Amino acid sequence: MKMYVLIRKDLSKSQQAVQGGHAVAEYLLNYKDIVWDNGTLVYLAIKDEDNLKDWERKLRQLNLNHSIFLEPDIDYQMTAIATVTGDLLFKDEMLL
Repeated sequence: MKMYVLIRKDLSKSQQAVQGGHAVAEYLLNYKDIVWDNGTLVYLAIKDEDNLKDWERKLRQLNLNHSIFLEPDIDYQMTAIATVTGDLLFKDEMLL
């Protein structure tokens, strides 16, 4: 299992790094019982907040554990999502 971090590519590179880190931290705080061995971490570029929200709905529909991060400094916009899953779900997304 890999941890996938979906991050908005309409943010600056430094914001992407920070927001991705926040999403990973949220995931680890929320799902302490989920085993992720700190192995593979994949950052994926998502077009914008609307596309990120589409992914969040899809993860919810698939009943996959995930954590979102809402950035207070930009009006609590959704900036990143972290989830642990298999490879096929994100096969068409672009690596950061």
